[in-house]
Amino acid sequence: MTAHFSAALSAPELGDISTSQARTRLSAWLRDQLVRQRFEVEMSFGAQNILAAVAETARQHPGQIILEDATQQTLTYRKLMVGADVLAQVLRGRVAGGDRVGLLLPNVSATPVVILALWSLGRVPAMLNFSSGTPAMLACAELAGLKQIITSRAFLERAKLNVDAFVKAGIKLIYLEAVRAGISGPRKFFTLLRRIFPLPSARGLLPSDSTAVIVFTSGSEGVPKGVELTHGNILANIRQVLAVTDLTDRDRVFNCLPLFHSFGLTVGMFLPLVRGIYIFLYPSPLHYRLVPAVLYDRDCTVFLSTNTFLNGYARKAHPYDFRSLRYLFAAAEQLQATTALAWSQKYGIRILEGYGATECAPCISVNTPLEPRSGSVGRLLPGMEYKLEPVAGVTAGGRLFVRGLNVMKGYLNAEANAKFLALAGWYDTGDIVSVDAEGYLQIRGRMKRFAKVSGEMVSLTAVEDALAGAFPQYGLRCQVAVLTRPDESKGEVLIAVSNEPKLTLDEIRDAIKAKGLTNLSVPREIKVVPEIPKLGTGKVDHRGLKALMDAAENPSATPAAAGR
Repeated sequence: MTAHFSAALSAPELGDISTSQARTRLSAWLRDQLVRQRFEVEMSFGAQNILAAVAETARQHPGQIILEDATQQTLTYRKLMVGADVLAQVLRGRVAGGDRVGLLLPNVSATPVVILALWSLGRVPAMLNFSSGTPAMLACAELAGLKQIITSRAFLERAKLNVDAFVKAGIKLIYLEAVRAGISGPRKFFTLLRRIFPLPSARGLLPSDSTAVIVFTSGSEGVPKGVELTHGNILANIRQVLAVTDLTDRDRVFNCLPLFHSFGLTVGMFLPLVRGIYIFLYPSPLHYRLVPAVLYDRDCTVFLSTNTFLNGYARKAHPYDFRSLRYLFAAAEQLQATTALAWSQKYGIRILEGYGATECAPCISVNTPLEPRSGSVGRLLPGMEYKLEPVAGVTAGGRLFVRGLNVMKGYLNAEANAKFLALAGWYDTGDIVSVDAEGYLQIRGRMKRFAKVSGEMVSLTAVEDALAGAFPQYGLRCQVAVLTRPDESKGEVLIAVSNEPKLTLDEIRDAIKAKGLTNLSVPREIKVVPEIPKLGTGKVDHRGLKALMDAAENPSATPAAAGR
C-alpha cells in the first residue's frame, strides 16, 4: 500500500496543483483503493450465489423481520426461508418442461419467496412486465421459451389483465392461491423443524455464472430484449453499491419500484435481503399521496425512485413525510434540475442520482453523500472499467462502453447477443457520456436520441431537459417530449409533443434559448396528445409516443404498432 501511495503522490495527472488539492485527491485515491479491495475480497470469499448469501444472513438473524408489504403481512428471515422451502416442495412437480419459469406478480412478500423457491429447484425466474400489456408480455414469454407462469388470480383481477393469450399459446398458469391450498400443516411444521437446526450451506447449489433471473429491457426505443443476469452479476452489483455507501442493518428500505425492473429488483429487494435490511414492498409508485404517508409511518431511511415519480410526490406530500430518509436514490431516467431543487427546498433532501442499465444488473455509477456532484450521475462503481468512443458531430464526450463483473451473461435475442459477444466483455451502453478529471459521469443523451439537423448533432434529451418545468403557468402537469421527422432541406427536424393544448412555439423557443441551446434545438411544430405514454418506471415511452403520432397521421395504421 505504501508503494502505491507513493506512486499516487508522483502521479503525472496531479500536475502543478496546490498542497490542499493534492491532499484532497490523494484522500479520494486512498478511499478508492480501500473500496476496491473490500469489493474484491467479498467477491473472492463471499457467497457465490444469491440464495446462499440470503441463507447465510438468515442463519445469523432468523427472528429479524425482513419483509413487509401493503397487506401488513410481515416475514422474518425464518418465515421467509421456511416459506421458500415449502413452496419449492409443492412446485417441484409443477414446474417442468424447461429451466425458465415466468413470474407475473406485483410488489408483495410472496414474490421473493417464489424466487428463492425456484432457485432451490434450479429454475430461473423470468420477470414479466405487466405494465407493458398482454401482447408485449406474450412476446417476452415466447422469447424466453416459457412453459409455465406463476401468478395470482387476485392480482390478475385487480390489475385487469387478460391472460387468455397465454393459455392459447400453450403456457400453463400456476396460481399461488391453488398452490397455497395444497400446503398442509404438517408439511409446514416439519419444514420449520429442519430450519431450526443448522442446514448444509447452499454455497455450491448454484454456480456464480449460472443465470439468476431473466429481466426484459424497457423497450422505450425498440423491441424489448431478454437479459440474462447471473448470480455473480447481481452479487457483484450488490457488493459494489454496499462498498460505496454506509447502509447498515438499522436502515429500512421503501421500494415501490416494480420488481420486473432491474433497479427495483437488485437494489430494492436483493440487496436488502443479502445485507439484512428491512424492506417495505409497496405495489405502485403512482400513489402519490399514499407512498409518502406509508414511508413516514414505517420510518424508512432508504427510498428508490425516478424523476417522474419524485415530481408526483413533491406535489402531494407533506414537508415532514420524508423526515427519516438518509438515502434517496434516483435512476432510470435523467434527474431534472427543477426536481432536485424542489426536494432540496421542500424536504431538505439531496437526491443522489445514479446511472445504470438492465444489462449491468443495473448500477454503473452513483452519487454518494460523501462525494456528491450536482449535474452528474456520480462516479463509476468499484471493479468497473470504461472507455469512450468518438461520435461524429459530438464534441463533448463519446459513446460509453463499460466492463465489469456486473455486466450480463448475454441476451436471449440472437442478433443482439451476437453483437454483445463480439465486444469481448464490453457492454455498449448506447449513451453519449463525458467524464471529468475526477471521474464523474455526465450523461449527454442516448445515441438513438440524437438528431442530425443541418449537419449538426442535437441531443433530444437535452431539449427535453430544457423544457422540463419551464412552463409553470400551465402547472406541474404540463409535459413535453421531443421526437423527430425527416426533412428534405435539414435532414431532420424536431417535433414537440405536449399534453398542454395552450402551449405555443414561441414559449418553447424562449425556454430553449434561456438554457443556452442553439436555434437548431428548437422544434418546428407542436403536437398535442391527451397524455404522454409512460413506461412502468415512469419515463417517457418514446417508441409508444412515435407510434401514437404515426397512427394520428395514418388512421388506418394498426394500434399494435405502438408495441404495447
